[in-house]
Amino acid sequence: MTIDMSLWQGRIDLEDGEAGARLHQKIQSADNAIEPGVMLVGFACDEGVSRNKGRVGAYAAPDEIRKMLANMPWHHSHPVYDKGNTSCDDQDLAKSQKQLAAQVSDALEHHHLPIVLGGGHEVAWGTYQGLAQHLTSKGKEAAPRVGIINFDAHFDLRVPSGQSAQGSSGTPFSQIADYCQHQGWPFHYACVGVSRSSNTQALFDKAYALSVLTIEDTDISAESLPLVREQLQGFMSNVDLLYLTIDIDVFPASTAPGVSAPAVHGVSYALVEALIRDILAAKNADGKTKLTVADVAELNPHYDIDSHTARLAARLVWTIAKSLSDSTHSQGVMK
Repeated sequence: MTIDMSLWQGRIDLEDGEAGARLHQKIQSADNAIEPGVMLVGFACDEGVSRNKGRVGAYAAPDEIRKMLANMPWHHSHPVYDKGNTSCDDQDLAKSQKQLAAQVSDALEHHHLPIVLGGGHEVAWGTYQGLAQHLTSKGKEAAPRVGIINFDAHFDLRVPSGQSAQGSSGTPFSQIADYCQHQGWPFHYACVGVSRSSNTQALFDKAYALSVLTIEDTDISAESLPLVREQLQGFMSNVDLLYLTIDIDVFPASTAPGVSAPAVHGVSYALVEALIRDILAAKNADGKTKLTVADVAELNPHYDIDSHTARLAARLVWTIAKSLSDSTHSQGVMK
């Protein structure tokens, strides 16, 4: 794994001094990470998308997100580090996911908040394995109550089979459910923005069997937002930790054209961001922030238009990282 800091370039406003700083001026290599902060981890991979018969190209996404992040203003009170990319170059997806898991677990061990830049949504199985490794290493007797909130047009609950027996971009949450069952852990999964026209009845049946909180794209509007927020608040109240994963195809194709599987309906960015802010603000009774790890997936620069989708993905990452400066996150993961 190499860290290419040359990607971080942008405008410099010397006349504004420190108040004019941008992310490219503040980002640090993970090699220099001492103080706890946000750890950006790239997952350059679209092997899972290929296995799932989607449009390949997500491999290039992590670096495109970095380029869009570079020129965004610095409003952070904590450091942001770049860990570089874990890459899948040999079609061995399982190996790459394990490598990603090691990076996520290491970041958590050193009290950072990992934000993983995918890559196809196969990134989720790697991210979750890293979280699970961290939790099991702590040796707690009680099963951890981890809530997975996935903004996605798809459940991604397919069962690994055939040549993709090790998984694809369509199987990560099925793999996580199986892992939880084997470990004796509860499986708490919320899928927000699901498209009924993009998921078979078999997938809806499986989601029902697994007690997945299912919120369809057609059920999310400005008028229904209070109800959706209430549903998510109820979900979050029953867990101790949150894993936030965002598949960019949850947005309409007109907003996010550069994805592996464009959405016809989708959910507007404003509504998604409002819900994400609720997630970022969720805390346990002791005041500790519940968000423990996050990732973004399915940006496909090959099909993007004027970097619209890459900028959207970067805004999501920036929002997650920035929000921690406004919270007491230092009392939680980074303690």
